[in-house]
Amino acid sequence: MNIDNLDTRIQTLGEAKIPSPLKGKVKGGYTNRFVKESDRIIGEVDYESILYHIENKIEISSFEMAGPREKIYFDPNKLKCAIATCGGLCPGLNDIIRSVVLELYHCYGVRNIYGIKYGLQGFIPEYGHDVLELTPNAVSHILDTGGTILGSSRGTQDINEIVDCLERMNIGILFMVGGDGTLMAANKIADEINSRNLKISVIVIPKTIDNDIYLVSKTFGFDTAVDISTIAIKGAHNEAAGYPYGIGLIKLMGRHAGFLAATAALAQQDANFVLIPEIDIDLYGDSGFFAALEKRLLERKHAVIVVAEGAGQKFFADQKTEYDPSGNIKLKDIGVFLKSEINKWFAEKNIAVNLKYIDPSYIIRSLPANANDSVFCGFLGRDAVHAGMAGKTKLMISHWNNNYIHIPMEASAGKRKNVDTHGKLWQSVLEATGQGVLTSN
Repeated sequence: MNIDNLDTRIQTLGEAKIPSPLKGKVKGGYTNRFVKESDRIIGEVDYESILYHIENKIEISSFEMAGPREKIYFDPNKLKCAIATCGGLCPGLNDIIRSVVLELYHCYGVRNIYGIKYGLQGFIPEYGHDVLELTPNAVSHILDTGGTILGSSRGTQDINEIVDCLERMNIGILFMVGGDGTLMAANKIADEINSRNLKISVIVIPKTIDNDIYLVSKTFGFDTAVDISTIAIKGAHNEAAGYPYGIGLIKLMGRHAGFLAATAALAQQDANFVLIPEIDIDLYGDSGFFAALEKRLLERKHAVIVVAEGAGQKFFADQKTEYDPSGNIKLKDIGVFLKSEINKWFAEKNIAVNLKYIDPSYIIRSLPANANDSVFCGFLGRDAVHAGMAGKTKLMISHWNNNYIHIPMEASAGKRKNVDTHGKLWQSVLEATGQGVLTSN
C-alpha cells in the first residue's frame, strides 16, 4: 500500500483551550496520560521500505495518534452530540454506541447525547423518525443484542437537509458509524459544515465485515465474522465428508475483497478451494476450476469450497447491471450460480454428487460481537470521543501499525484495500488448500 505524499493533516475547529476533565480523573480511566499533537505513527511497516525512504531522503508518511488531549475544544456542559449508524448491519455496532455514550457521559460529563434513528434518514424530516435520547441506562444492556439499537438504512440523502438538522438540534459533534459510502457522505457533510462556517465536528468510525477500508488494518466485526464463518465451514465439511462425492459450498461476504473468505479458510482448514474477487478463475478447461474439483472428488471423495460474494462476477457479464439505493452495483449471486453449474457439470459426466450450499451472511452480520471485537469497539469509540472533544473534525478513527490513529476522510474515502495476491495471507491459503491456479491460460 503506497502512502507516499499522502496529506495526513487533521482539520480542527479552532484552538482547544479548555482543560480536559480527564486530568487526574482516575475514576474516568485516566490519570495524566495525554497524547501530544507531535505524537505520530509512521505509515510504513516494512524495514526495506523505511530504509529506502531514508537513503533517498523521502519523507515517511506518518499519522496523528488518537487518544485524549490535555486541552479540549468543547465545553461539556453546553455540548450536544449525535450518533448515527449507517449501511449494513455488523457485529459490534451496539458496542460502539455504548462506548461513545459512556465515554461522553462518565468521563467528559456530556449530558445531551442523541441517537439518530435509521441512519441518514433520521436527519430528514419527511421520514418522521424519532430521535433517541442516549444515557448510560439506555445502553447498559445492549452488548448482547445484535444489530444496532439505532437502526440503519441505505441510500443517499440531501446533504443540505442533514446539515440543516444538525443546526436545528445545535449538535456540536456528529459520530457516524459506517463503511465507504458513509465515509464519503460524512466527507460531504463536513464540507457543507465548513462552507457554512459552523463549529460542528464530524467523526467517522469505520465499519465493514469485508475489512476492505483503505488505511485501516482491521475493522470491527471482522473477528466475529471469522468465528461464525468457521462454524459454517466446519458444517459444510461434515456434510461433504458424510456422502460419496460430497461437496460443501459456502458463500461468505466480500464484495470486492476476499479477506473474510481467506481468513476463515485458514482458521478452519477444511476448505479445498477458496475463490475471491482478487483472483481470476475459469470454470472450464484442463486447468479450470471444474477440472480441479473433479480431480479432488475422484481422489478424496469430498470437497469444500469457500467463495466470496464478489468472486466470479465476470460470469454474469451478459446480464443487466443493477444498483442498490446507495448506488452500489448489485452483485449477481455467485453461490447459487456455482451450485447450479457444478451440478450440471457432474451430471453430464454421470457422477452423482451430493452438494450442500450454505449462505450464513445475514446470520453473521446481525449477531453480537465476540469478546475481541467488543474490546476493539471500546477502543474505537473512546478514541472517537477524544477526537471530537478536542475539536478535531473530518477524520476517521483507524487501527494502523498496532496503534489507533486519525485518518483524514479524503485520504480513505472512495478507495479500497484488497488482498495482496502475492502476500502472506493468500500464499498461506494456497498452501493450506493446494488449489493452485484455476485458469485455463
